[in-house]
This record gives sequence, structure tokens and C-alpha cells, in this order.
Amino acid sequence: MKDRNHPVLYIVIPCYNEQEVLPITAPLFLRKIEDLSAAGKISPESRVLFVNDGSRDKTWDIICGLAAADPHYLGISQSRNRGHQNAVLAGLMEAKDRCDITISIDCDGQDDINAMDAMVDAYRDGCEVVYGVRSKRDTDTFFKRFTAESFYKLLNAMGAEVVFNHADYRLLSARVLKEFANFKEVNLFLRGMVPLVGFKSTAVTYERHERIAGESHYPLSKMLGLAFDGITSLSVKPIRFITGFGVLVALVSFVGVIWAIVEAAIGATVSGWASTTCIICFVSGVQLICLGVIGEYIGKIYMETKARPRYIISERTWDEEDA
Repeated sequence: MKDRNHPVLYIVIPCYNEQEVLPITAPLFLRKIEDLSAAGKISPESRVLFVNDGSRDKTWDIICGLAAADPHYLGISQSRNRGHQNAVLAGLMEAKDRCDITISIDCDGQDDINAMDAMVDAYRDGCEVVYGVRSKRDTDTFFKRFTAESFYKLLNAMGAEVVFNHADYRLLSARVLKEFANFKEVNLFLRGMVPLVGFKSTAVTYERHERIAGESHYPLSKMLGLAFDGITSLSVKPIRFITGFGVLVALVSFVGVIWAIVEAAIGATVSGWASTTCIICFVSGVQLICLGVIGEYIGKIYMETKARPRYIISERTWDEEDA
């Protein structure tokens, strides 16, 4: 390994209940490896590594069948479903000592696999990280486009460093992966963690297609959850916002106290039940929101202190003793 001109590539593909789409896209990934190898851009020892994320359908059986039919296919299975980010991490950590570069990509066929050519070229030119970035969102509905773009803008505004319109389609060198292995946090948000590693990076643009088969596993609720995880895992800006807002409310309250005292001193007080109720409700709501945000951070600290494993691999399609 360590051959920048003919690197060993592992395509890392997380899979969760993908029995419908996997038989269609798996040959596409294999053909891409064969084409890159034939062009002299990667080593013939390159592989396609599937990560079964505790699927409840026949996904793992399909992966095992692919691995038995062609040695270019490899597979690992997690002991249970642990989420997309943990599945990607499991594949990357499994591959880091076996290859020179990895490219992580979903198996649904939406990300253009032909962008891998440009990614490999960028690595051969000296880049250690290559981000796959969507060039446009013409195929999305207005609501989907608005929420997705707001997602990235919100993350950057809250202090989480992310590449606009980049998800988890990226090339990482083994050098980056070995440094990335030193990041031990349990709460994972890979698209915000990778930029923290550093090294020379670039971006490759591509057009995203419709899902080939099956249903999306990332509805709006999961996108919102991912955004909140990213913010609270990588930034303390919400806490600072709470502090600043608390100071502002305290100043306004102090002015209100002075005003009340002055009004009482000059005998101009009137019945103010409505205004008092509004103030109490407003302040109470603000306090509950602030406590909720602080509670999220405390919950993440709680999970980090437990230091539970981020993934557990229960099965592999190869014999570890022979690997």
C-alpha cells in the first residue's frame, strides 16, 4: 500500500434494510472498481465493503451471497442497528489498515458513482480528503430544498463546520483515517468531524439522482435530529446564546423593576393582571427552553462518560485469521 498512483481503494457502503436496491447497485460499485483499475488509477486489490447496520430484512444474506460469488465484495454486520453514522464509522475503521483510500457512499444509487473518478484523481494530485458536493437540487421539491439548505446554514451559524451540500459521500486517505481514529466521542456527526482532522482537501461536484428502489431512511424528523446532534456535538454556541439571552432578559427585567418602583412612588399604578401574566408566561417559557438545551448537553456528557462502544461487529464475510 502507500502507492499514491495506484492506491488500494475500499468503497464503504452502509446498508439498512436495502434488500430491494442492493442487488441493483452492488454490480455498479464493482464495475466502477474494475473500470478504475483498468484505467490504472487504483490497485486491483481494491474492494467493495458493505456494512450491514442491523437490517431486519435479507440485506445481510444478499451481502454474504455477493461475497461468496466475487472476492471483490466484502461485508461486515453490526450486532444491532446503531444508526447511519456509526455504520459508516465501523466501515471506515475496518478498512483503514487494509487500504490507501476509502470512499463512503450510500447504497441507494442517488449519489453519482462516476464522481469517484474525480475523487481518485484529486487524491493522486495530493489531496487527503475529497468531499462530494451536490451541484444543484433541481430534482428536490421546494420544501425538501428549503429544509436541506437551511440545515447546512443552521449548522454553520451554530458553529459546526460543515461543507455546504455535502453529506457522507467523501474520499478519505488512510492517513486521515488513522488520525480520525483518535476521535473517541460517542455522539457522531461525521460531516462535521472530518473537517476538524485537517489535511489538504478539495471538493468534487456531482448531480444527485432519484433513489433507484426502496424507501428513504432519512425523513424530515431524522434530518432535524441529525442537525441537532451536529450542533450539540460540535458547538457550544447554543449555550452561549442562552447566556447572552439571559443577560438581555435580566436587563429588561431590571428596567421593568425600576419602572414599577417609579410608578408606585408617584401613585400611578393601575391593575396589570394581563401584563403580569404575559411576563410570567414568557419568562417561564424561556427558562424551559434553556433548561431543555442545557439538558441535551448534559445528556451527551452522560453518554460520553459511559464510553460505550460506538459499534460492535458480530459477523464478517471473511475469516479474521486469514485476513
